[in-house]
Amino acid sequence: MPSAFTPDEVRAIAALANLDLNQSELELFSRQLRDIVGYVESIQEVDTTGIEPTAYVARHPAGDRPDEVIPCLDRADALANAPDAAASGFFKVPRVIG
Repeated sequence: MPSAFTPDEVRAIAALANLDLNQSELELFSRQLRDIVGYVESIQEVDTTGIEPTAYVARHPAGDRPDEVIPCLDRADALANAPDAAASGFFKVPRVIG
């Protein structure tokens, strides 16, 4: 049976996060936290004897691929759909810093 979160425990957790919850939210989150903990407890019951721990799901993470030198995109092709690029030869973006 999963651990039950009481509304008082949820209220204490909410106070740590500076959240002000009403009574219906306290009851909802109590039930949701109980369901989450129950799910985790059911996962922990799975027998994993003989299964090696893994750091990656895939055998070879994308970072392990060899580097390949390939030609760059032509400047004209890169700027083909950029607004106002014909005059300056650069991408024009909105100002973000004063």
